[in-house]
Amino acid sequence: MPPKITTELLRQLRQAMKNSKYISEPIQAYIVPSGDAHQSEYIAPCDCRREFISGFTGSAGTAIITEKHAAIWTDGRYFLQAAQQMDKNWTLMKMGLKETPSQEDWLLSVLPEGSKVGVDPWIIPADQWKHMSKALTSAGHSLVAVQENLIDPFWTDRSARPSSPLIVLGLNYTGMTWQDKITSLRTKMADRKITWFVITALDEIAWLFNLRGADIEYNPVFFAYAIIGRSSIRLFINGDRMADPAVKEHLQLNSSSKPEFEVQVLPYESILTELQGVCGGLGPKEKVWISDKASFALTEAIPKIHRSLTPSTPICLAKAVKNATEIEGMRRAHIKDAVALCELFAWLDKEVPKGTVTEISSADKAEELRRQQKDFVDLSFPTISAVGPNGAIIHYSPLPETNRTLSLNELYLIDSGAQFKDGTTDVTRTVHFGTPTAYEKECFTYVLKGHIAVSAAVFPNGTKGHLLDSFARSALWESGLDYLHGTGHGVGCFLNVHEGPCGISYKTFADEPLEAGMIVSDEPGFYEDRSFGIRIENVVLVVPAKPKYNYRNRGSLTFEPLTLVPIQVKMMNTDMLTQKERDWVDEYHKQCREVVGAELERQGRHAALQWLIRETQPIA
Repeated sequence: MPPKITTELLRQLRQAMKNSKYISEPIQAYIVPSGDAHQSEYIAPCDCRREFISGFTGSAGTAIITEKHAAIWTDGRYFLQAAQQMDKNWTLMKMGLKETPSQEDWLLSVLPEGSKVGVDPWIIPADQWKHMSKALTSAGHSLVAVQENLIDPFWTDRSARPSSPLIVLGLNYTGMTWQDKITSLRTKMADRKITWFVITALDEIAWLFNLRGADIEYNPVFFAYAIIGRSSIRLFINGDRMADPAVKEHLQLNSSSKPEFEVQVLPYESILTELQGVCGGLGPKEKVWISDKASFALTEAIPKIHRSLTPSTPICLAKAVKNATEIEGMRRAHIKDAVALCELFAWLDKEVPKGTVTEISSADKAEELRRQQKDFVDLSFPTISAVGPNGAIIHYSPLPETNRTLSLNELYLIDSGAQFKDGTTDVTRTVHFGTPTAYEKECFTYVLKGHIAVSAAVFPNGTKGHLLDSFARSALWESGLDYLHGTGHGVGCFLNVHEGPCGISYKTFADEPLEAGMIVSDEPGFYEDRSFGIRIENVVLVVPAKPKYNYRNRGSLTFEPLTLVPIQVKMMNTDMLTQKERDWVDEYHKQCREVVGAELERQGRHAALQWLIRETQPIA
């Protein structure tokens, strides 16, 4: 697919940067982050401004446009994709590489003296504003808030903000009423002497109120803000969705609930004026809690003396540690997901030799099979279905013009997942339908060794995920290989497939310690540019471990796989595996066979059951 031609768009943006209709004084640079006003990773079409101006569609990246330059910073998942999607007007800044300047350093090198750098204050997180502002000010420049987004005036076909119906989740899915969640939150507020708590993250609002939506594709969230007081609840949300009788009953909007659980529903756009009103009535020692990732616009509305910033909100932490009902739901979701994938691979084994299956038709088949499972709602992200060289594009999504046919001579990588009402799934398998080369098997086995090293790791309570990242890379490193993405991310429960505040990555040291009940992915990989990609991903649950000793009474943790899909033994060089690693594979496959086999039997899916039995034989 040819890159998007952006010459005219950049000309219009550069004009807007000087136009007194939008700004009081001309600006010399404009920053276009990739998020929305809630700092979401995945965003609605109406918020895809960076994609509109640059042509780059990845989920992470920041564009900066000056009078003469245009540059995009993105991470290793997207280097190949960004290079293919952007025209010659753009410079790709590869984050994480030694030679790549930071956004601040680059700006300082290209800006004329005393420049003004503009950004939409609703889209930049407060912590990023602070960092950028400090760097610019120290060099004699300034960061300015441009209230009207400069891209919107010439984005003529921009879609409206979605307002989908809401889904009410009962106790059988959530394990805790929204009133109990509010009570628990207020206890934490009282402990910290906090009077008000402003919630801006969409998944936190959905989790707190036991509601789900469909305003952002693949993410069951809805556009809203909330302000929780010690005895009041304000929910800022648009559309007639609050008129739904089920939602009214769920939030007790018509009944006389206890005053401290009375939900006041206000227009979505009124968040700023309401927050200013709240702050206007604060006593000298009263505090307002807000995430340091919230927008600069809202953070700035809270006077500094009353502002209490937190890197991870109490809701973010509570949501990450799943309760017994949520864990049970996640187990069920992963069994249903495994049923669909066993059916897919059994079908692929039969159809690929005919030469009729493509990346797109395979992804469609995976979705069709998932849809047959109970409580299926949607996919959890666009399926990465990649043959041969396309597998080396880490977040590849097949398009008609890049669509390759699955064959007996190339590796096939499929990374896919679903949103079920009882849980969210995300699984990657890399398979070969013919005979893999010795090099492909060698690389696959290094990745497998890393996957097992994380999955079988036993570590003390209080360990942060980034300490486990090198476990996944050790076998690759020993052979001079590596991969340019993190090893794992938190996973929501019928929520966002990427969830903070825990993860396994060399890129962050601000992650929260892992604790029992957290759910993360374990997904090392290896990518040979223009040749193939390998990734093995399971979703795993953090559980208590009982090693021989208990140093200083700290307690230990390990992982239990929730994903139960066979890992292709044909791709392994089993001579490279230790006895412990072979035992892990055999034990894992035994669990797949027993748990998923019983469900395939129950659903009468016999061809998939036969495939599962074949693929889970012990290593010879």
